[in-house]
Amino acid sequence: MGKSILVVDDAAFMRMMIKDILVKNSFEIAGEASDGVLALQKYQEAKPDAVILDITMPNMDGLETLIELKKIDPNAKVIMCSAMGQESMVIDAIKSGASDFIVKPFQGDRIVKAVQKVLG
Repeated sequence: MGKSILVVDDAAFMRMMIKDILVKNSFEIAGEASDGVLALQKYQEAKPDAVILDITMPNMDGLETLIELKKIDPNAKVIMCSAMGQESMVIDAIKSGASDFIVKPFQGDRIVKAVQKVLG
């Protein structure tokens, strides 16, 4: 059984693209969410091995979601993903417990490498 990943992004096409890359590389999709509030619910239901989490989302952004996820599960493995490669966001995400950071647009192998790295 492959490792399961929760995909969180407000853009449906981005979730689909990430899911396709993961499935082609033998990962399972634990679920998907379009905002942080749904992501927290899905995380607790699915207990995924890792989360790919967009930063810019409605209702609850990625950094807020990351902080809440870490309260639920201090060992949660979260890869942040954002079109904005702003250094301050990367630093905030890492300080808040993110395991890795991917900047959009990304190559498929970058996602696979990030997931493999955080899952050891």
